Parts: sequence; C-alpha cells; structure tokens
Amino acid sequence: MRAVLYESFGQTPSVQDVESPSAPDHGVVIAVEATGVCRSDWHAWAGHDDSVSVPHVPGHELVGRIVRAGDAVARFSAGDRVTVPFVCGCGTCEFCRSGNAQVCPTQTQPGFTHWGSWADEVVIHHADTNLVTAPEELPAEAVLPLGCRFATAFRGLHDRARLSAGEVVAVFGCGGVGLSAIMIARAIGAQVIAVDISPDALGLARTMGAGACVDSTGLSEAEVAAAVRDSAAGLGSESGPHVTVEALGIESTLNAALQSLRPLGRHVQIGLLSGRPTTAVPQVIGQELSLLGSHGMAAADYGPLIALVVEGRLRPQDLVTRTISLAEAPAALEEMAQSRSAGLTIIRP
Repeated sequence: MRAVLYESFGQTPSVQDVESPSAPDHGVVIAVEATGVCRSDWHAWAGHDDSVSVPHVPGHELVGRIVRAGDAVARFSAGDRVTVPFVCGCGTCEFCRSGNAQVCPTQTQPGFTHWGSWADEVVIHHADTNLVTAPEELPAEAVLPLGCRFATAFRGLHDRARLSAGEVVAVFGCGGVGLSAIMIARAIGAQVIAVDISPDALGLARTMGAGACVDSTGLSEAEVAAAVRDSAAGLGSESGPHVTVEALGIESTLNAALQSLRPLGRHVQIGLLSGRPTTAVPQVIGQELSLLGSHGMAAADYGPLIALVVEGRLRPQDLVTRTISLAEAPAALEEMAQSRSAGLTIIRP
C-alpha cells in the first residue's frame, strides 16, 4: 500500500510503497476513505511527542471501511463504514470498563503510538471498544473531524463543563479545535465569544456562529480578559462568560481565560501546554472556578455527537477548506511550520 512516511523527525516525508498491515486478533484494518491534517501531526513530525518513533506514518482523524478483522472482533466486520477516536482504549482496564477509554493508561493512538491514517490502510486495535459506526448518509467531510477536534471539544463542553443553552462561552484560539467548540456551543444553544489574533480565524468563527469576536493582538492578559467580559455583557452575561475554552496551549491565554470567567465559572483546557505553566490559582480558589481537562472522547459516548450531525444541527463539513491527495500531504505537513491556516485540510488517498 501507499503511505506518507518519514524516517527521521523534521525530515521531508515521502509517499512510499510499504507492506499492507495484518489485522491484530482484537483489531481491524481500515481502508481509508479520507483523513485529516491536524497540528498534532505536525508536532509528532517535529519530534515533540515522546510516544512517536521513526520511521513513522502520521494521521489520526479518519473515516473508512473495514477490510480485514481479527478473529476476536465480535461487533464489527469487513465492509462496515467506521470512524474512531484518536485515543483508543485497551477495553479491559477499570477506566475502559467504566466508559472512560479516553484516559486508558495503556491507550493506543493511530498516528502516534503506531502508524496512522495518511495511507491506503490503517490498523485500529481493540476494535470492539474503539470503533464508531459512521452513518452511510454522512459525507466523509462530516465524519472524519469527529475523531479528534470535534470529539475533544464536544466532551469538554457537553460532558465536562455541562454547557447549557443560554449560557455564554468564550473560546480562546480559533483553529480546528476552537472552531469545533464554537460550532458545538451554538448547536447546544449557547452564545459564543471568539478570541484570536488572526482576522481570518475570527472571520471564520463569526461565520460558524460566534456572536462576538475579540482580536487579542498585542493585548495583555488583563486586557484580553476585560475585553471578553465586556463582550459577555453585550451577550447578556454581566459578570463574564459561564465557560471558557483554551484551545491553543499557551500559558498567557490560559490565564486570560481564567481571569475572564464569572464567579463559579468553568474553564475547559484542551490546548496541550508545555512545561508547568503558572496559573491564576488564587482566582480559581477565591471565585470557586472549575478547571477541567478534555482529552478526547470514548467511542461509547459518540451517540449524542453523531445525532447532532445526522440531524443537521452540527455540520463539521463546513470546516473543510481544502482537499488534497496523498502525494500533496508531505508539503501540507511542512507548511504548518510557517502558518496556522483557518479551516480543515483533508486527504483523500
């Protein structure tokens, strides 16, 4: 089969012919219909992820059909159209048994712990625990983003923060995850404030339903927080947003989000932070704020998310701004070092 492969970190990848994989006893091989280009793929290629070893094939957002299934797979078979969370559980530990495979201690992640979906075929382990049926009526563009950015944002807002209709949420960072959070918040019925330094990203955020936008270019943490609180007042929440989401992984952005929250507010941290950031802990204590993490979503919890897409209340396909071939993927990966484009690029092998 063909796969985008790099043999050392930072090296220009190439499309190569590699051996087709066999299905593990509890796993499957999926023929990739489409796969996403995510900044996490770039971080892995750049050598920022300790779980990745070379040579390596990136890719973790995907939709496709099962072509081979292991003997121990009971719930799925060849021909089934499926997607998968980027965090896959072992299926047997206490967290998987309780429906929380996204924090499985021995989790696998296609495109990180093993070769991923920038290829004709990809292996998924422990299929009965991790596969999600992809409705035939949904286009690939609506399904593949559910594996990473939409699942993480949905769990953060719906399950962790318990966002309700009529509340105000401020989303810091309008890349793939941030735009997903905006769309999900609107589908839930919340009002949204978008925060970013990119006019293009803010323009797309408004198109996706943001009721207010804050350009944080050159502003201090306190100035960003004040601007967000002013925007929240304009949306009917005088004391600040009920929920904030940080989707960048930057210490100053995290602190600005915490400072903008109303008392008893909930903060969802999705962006991956490096090191040990200094956070506004006294404010967390004094105003009884909730600091919540979101690290993907277990396959068992996909029902409500899929339902929103089938009903048309949530349209992940609207984020797709570019479709490329496998041959164009290496250049797309390298381009991410210089730019943070709005929207989603997908690969159709």
